[in-house]
Amino acid sequence: MSEPIVLVERHDAVAVVTLNRPEAMNALSRALRAELVSVFRTLGEDESVRVAVLTGAGRAFTAGVDLKEAGQTGFALGADGGDIDLAEGLAAFPWPIIGAINGFAITGGFELALMCDVLIASEHARFADTHARVGIMPGWGLSQKLSRLIGISRAKELSFTGNFIDAQTAADWGLVNRVYAADELLPAAIAMAKDMATCDPGLLKSYKAVIDDGFAQTFGEGSRLEVKRSAMHAKTVTANSVEEARKAVTARGRGLQA
Repeated sequence: MSEPIVLVERHDAVAVVTLNRPEAMNALSRALRAELVSVFRTLGEDESVRVAVLTGAGRAFTAGVDLKEAGQTGFALGADGGDIDLAEGLAAFPWPIIGAINGFAITGGFELALMCDVLIASEHARFADTHARVGIMPGWGLSQKLSRLIGISRAKELSFTGNFIDAQTAADWGLVNRVYAADELLPAAIAMAKDMATCDPGLLKSYKAVIDDGFAQTFGEGSRLEVKRSAMHAKTVTANSVEEARKAVTARGRGLQA
C-alpha cells in the first residue's frame, strides 16, 4: 500500500501538512493539488485547528508543477478552478499558515510558498522563479506578491534571470523571516504555530482576514477597512476583558525578559 501524497500530523491546535512525493521532489501533480485543497478544506472546518504548518518531505519543498502532466492538461494553472485550485483553496483557510521551506521551492513551488502567511526556511532552502526560463506565465499570484514582499527591482531580478537565491539571501531580502538548521526547522515552525494558537481564536481569524483583505486594496482603502472592522469588533469586548488580557500579556513579557 502506497503512502498518502499529503501527510497530516497534529500537535494540539497545530496541523503539520507535509507534501509527500519526495521521489518527484513533491512536484505538484493534479492529484497532489486536489489532495492539498481537500486537506486544507477539512482542516478549515475542524474547530480544534488554529494554525497550519506546510512543509515538504525529502530535499524539496516542491519543485513546482508536474511539467510532463501539465503538458497534457494545460499550463494555465491560475484558471484551474474547482478542487485543484491551490490559490483559492489555501486562501479559503481561515487560520495562519506557516510555510516551513525545507528545500527547493521552484516556480510553482515558489508560488505555493507565497500562499503562506509566514515563511521560515531551512539552511538548505533555495528559491527560484523559472517561469520565464521554461516559457510559461505565473498564475498563482507570484508576479504580484513577490514584488510587494521584496521590492519590485529584486522581484524582477529573480523573475527575469530565473536564478536561485539561498536561504540567507531570502532572509536578507525579507522573503523569509528566519533561517534554521535543517533539523531545527520543523520544531521551530511548530513552536511558532503553538504561540499563534494561544491568541483569542476569533480575533486571530479576524486579524488574518483584515490584513489579507486590506493588502489587496490601496493603503487608504485598507486603513478605512481596518477602522470599520475595529469598530465592529469593539462591540464584542469590555474594559474588564481587555484589562485581564493586558495583565496576561505583561506577565508573558516579563517571563521572556527573565
